[in-house]
Amino acid sequence: MLVACLLAIILFSVASPHYATSGNAATVLRNSVELLLIGLGMTLLLAMGGIDVSIGIVMGLAAIAIGRVLGAGGNPLLALVAGPLVGALLGCVTATVVVLGRVPAIVGTLGLLGVYRTAVFVLLGGQWLSGLPSSLTDLLATTVLGVPVPALVIAIAYLAVWLALRRTPYGLHLLAIGNSEEKARLSGIPVIKTRFMTFVISGVLTGIAATFYVATYRNVEMTIGSTLALDAIAAVILGGTSILGGRCSLIGTVLGVLLLRILQNGLLLIGVPSLWQPVVTGILIIGVLGFEAVSNRFLLVQLLRAHA
Repeated sequence: MLVACLLAIILFSVASPHYATSGNAATVLRNSVELLLIGLGMTLLLAMGGIDVSIGIVMGLAAIAIGRVLGAGGNPLLALVAGPLVGALLGCVTATVVVLGRVPAIVGTLGLLGVYRTAVFVLLGGQWLSGLPSSLTDLLATTVLGVPVPALVIAIAYLAVWLALRRTPYGLHLLAIGNSEEKARLSGIPVIKTRFMTFVISGVLTGIAATFYVATYRNVEMTIGSTLALDAIAAVILGGTSILGGRCSLIGTVLGVLLLRILQNGLLLIGVPSLWQPVVTGILIIGVLGFEAVSNRFLLVQLLRAHA
């Protein structure tokens, strides 16, 4: 993945004189903030054998809540709480449908996608929520010991999840469920609790992503988050997390997000319309999954020959 990122940077630098600049690098990093946080939650979901295709619209609803707080003259600290809180509540809704309701994750979250999308339209009344105060923007534009707040938040989030995966029973339970939910249940692992908690954690991370989105753009448009779920799934799969569950890579997710944003940014600079970005993302997903399927089949054949 690192080699792919470097190769893409070199190719786009040759193709466009505007690519290899500090300003463009800052743009790529800035455009990666929300996807890094949402991708972290998607990594946990896929590692568990789950998925959430409504995650982009969840960010939209959290962003609306933040915008309403700011628009009403609320304290920016209250706006900081509003995003993660709404994300957690919607994560509970998703977990209730998928985990407690025993609806397959892809089906349940597709249904919620339609519900949430309508909710966004109703709450916005068919108009953008724009011209928001800059109080939240100013708060999150500060630095702590010279480190920008977005970078610090992302670093803390990834470190916390890494510790949870590697140093707590939660990580072992999550990967065990991803490998085989039935075997995990028979082993005494609290499957329902772990799955429910993971959807809520993903919702909280999405709410934090919404906070940074509103702080950056100071508006909420009707189409907010429409392609975020696809981008998150692509980045996580590119990073080495198995869509079938049981395996994940946090550093892989970071590199997957960066590669995706590098490609999208580079394509725009060389004149490819943004309309084609989802096409590129979809091709990447199909290519990685196809490669994984072929690799797994090859390994299975090799194992069978070894034991023959």
